[in-house]
Order: sequence, then structure tokens, then C-alpha cells
Amino acid sequence: MKTATLTDQSYHSSIVVNESAMEAYDKISRVSEWWAASFEGSAKNLGDTFKVTFGETYVTFKLTEAIPGKKVTWLVTDSYLPWQNDKTEWTDTEVVFEISEENNATKIDMTHVGLTPEVECFENCQAGWNHYIQKSLFKFMEEGQGVLQKG
Repeated sequence: MKTATLTDQSYHSSIVVNESAMEAYDKISRVSEWWAASFEGSAKNLGDTFKVTFGETYVTFKLTEAIPGKKVTWLVTDSYLPWQNDKTEWTDTEVVFEISEENNATKIDMTHVGLTPEVECFENCQAGWNHYIQKSLFKFMEEGQGVLQKG
């Protein structure tokens, strides 16, 4: 498993929303409403597993850390990215959401630990995460409706 450090170049994105930390935590777990319409499993509690599918591409996660209102960590236990040379490039990476309340708003810091510039899919995956965090998750937090891409 890859571990983040202060000099880590892993993908990172932050948004600030007008939700409580508990509401933000809850909405992050509602993956099918902001990220993947094709969603199986549960993303709410420690030990939960879920799978997202985009055409042939799929990623399976396990919640390895779940602190309501504060933090959730998804460990990638299996992945298949058919356009990559290493089709399991995401396996053993982690998606970490850290939630903090500040100035009557809630900040969500998302880091995909192991998704670094050296990784083959970095540019495409960075563009995807930018869409899903900055646009879809933000809109879901603020307006109750994410921006899911079809396909």
C-alpha cells in the first residue's frame, strides 16, 4: 500500500461547501449521485465494499477508514483500466477524503494516494477527478444534483 508524505505528488483537490461536516461525509458516501451511475455495494461504513463501472472500466474499493464528519479512506482492491498498459494501475492506491469545518463552511480535501505524475493514467485520471470533485461533487453538495457523465 502506498503512503502519503508531505512531498507526495499524489493527485489532490479541495472544495469548500455550505454543508455541515456530517452532511458532507454522508454525501461523499452517495457515490452513484456524484461519480458513477453504475455503482454496486455500499460506501457508508468501515469495511464496506463497492464497485464503480464505466463501460469496460471498473474499480473496486474497500472502506479502510471511516470517521463520520472527519475522514473516509477507500482502498482500491481491484481495478481494470482497459486503455492502460498496466490495466490494474489503480489497485492498492487509496482515495482519501478529509473533512473539516472552517468559517461556517466545510472544506473537503480529496487525495488519490498513488496517483502521481509518474503514473500512466495521471493526465486522464486528473482530468476525470477534477470534473468529479470540482464540478460534480461540489454541485451535489450545493444543489443536491451531481454532474454524471454518460457512458
